[in-house]
Amino acid sequence: MMKINKNRKPKAGVLLIASPRFRNLGEELRRGTYAERKGFVVDAFLEQLQNDLEIVFPGVVYEREDVERAMTSFFVERVDFVIAEYLSWAEDFAWIRFLRDMPPIPILFVNHAREKASFEDTLDEDDFIDFLCAGNLVGSLEAGGSIARMKRPDVKIVMGSGLQIYQQIVLYARAARVRGLLKQSTFGLLANYNEVMWSTYMDPYNLFTHIGPELRFIPYSTYAEEIETVPDEEIAIFKEQLMAKYKMMNDVADDKFEASIRASLGIARLVDSYSIDAMIFNDIDPAMFRLIGLRAGFYPDSLNKRTSILVPEADLGAGMITYILKLLSGKQVNFIEPFHIEYGENTFAAGHAGPNDYNEADPEDVLIARDVRFAKTNYKHAGAPFAWYRISPGRKTMAQFVEDNGRYKLVCTLVDSLSGKHLFASYSHSIFRPVDMQVTDLFEQILKVGTTQHFAIVDGDYRKELQILSDMMYFDYYEFR
Repeated sequence: MMKINKNRKPKAGVLLIASPRFRNLGEELRRGTYAERKGFVVDAFLEQLQNDLEIVFPGVVYEREDVERAMTSFFVERVDFVIAEYLSWAEDFAWIRFLRDMPPIPILFVNHAREKASFEDTLDEDDFIDFLCAGNLVGSLEAGGSIARMKRPDVKIVMGSGLQIYQQIVLYARAARVRGLLKQSTFGLLANYNEVMWSTYMDPYNLFTHIGPELRFIPYSTYAEEIETVPDEEIAIFKEQLMAKYKMMNDVADDKFEASIRASLGIARLVDSYSIDAMIFNDIDPAMFRLIGLRAGFYPDSLNKRTSILVPEADLGAGMITYILKLLSGKQVNFIEPFHIEYGENTFAAGHAGPNDYNEADPEDVLIARDVRFAKTNYKHAGAPFAWYRISPGRKTMAQFVEDNGRYKLVCTLVDSLSGKHLFASYSHSIFRPVDMQVTDLFEQILKVGTTQHFAIVDGDYRKELQILSDMMYFDYYEFR
């Protein structure tokens, strides 16, 4: 199975267009030729980007052969996006050819605005060459008409100072990198759609053709076989690590503790065996409980080490947004559904049963506790424990992703997770407060958009990246603040 480097830098193709008519002007002048002056500008620009991006730069484009070489290079190197700029006024044959022949790809068309011109007038020939070099605005305006005429919706235009352009490039690159990784990713559905929540269904064909991930259907029987292969030594090590780090409630049975660990490690082994980037687990299917005897309760950190995620209830959309936030942030991402509102406190309770990532949490926020939701059933390991996690306090991005008749909706907002004690048995959870808006207004707006009940949350603010990614991938984007 193909493994992808999910921790790589964004890969950017750089297309810088200059004028062959001006190329050799300025020979023997104090500041050099047009081409030499542009060379200094290009070197400084590339140096500014090199720490943040993997750069594919085949050279400044002067002639038809240059732009054809650039397109071939970008395609072969599988760049995530292209940064394009007119270095001055230039003939537009190369740009129009690029717009016509370059396959669909995110393109950031930038225009650096100078704080001050390097000349006062053009009476001196040396200053005149600098005047020609400074004419990137006229070049950009010339190029802008072809962007519209060639109908390239994948082009985003940004103007500003050098610092502003740099900041926009880095932000755009983060989103483009996610788009690129999605096209190389593999999702695993263990083992089927969730028949009690039809709204979680997604079309696997559209998922692959419109977004990128390949979907593998993995039967519970294969999961059971993986569980049986987990060595006792591996279980003992995992158990020791859990007990050394987290408190355990007194009513946890040791044999069921080990069974829950074994089932959790079985999922991790499936992820490795199938090179799964997002495991979408139907953890409430009675067929799974009859075969396995419990729901896995722990979240092996090996998933984080390979930048993979695990979500419950076979919700492909929730898995998608969890994976997107994982790729954007590199942080722990949690899976929740809102339970109820407390209007007087402007808060809502939210969380979810089943495995939920706790590996970056304060150990005081995690307890090893029985899954009392299934404790009174007749399943083999009924009441097996899980990591009961009070989701860490702090400001978080809360987002969700759903399919709607062939289109996709991405909804996001900011919420504060409040500190406190463990409240809801069998559910990892917290109490949340929307940032700068009423809780009822937030959920009324979400209801009007029409989504579903599952969300992903992550520390920090990733709304800008989510909006850029939505624009790149033609998702309908909704942000509430």
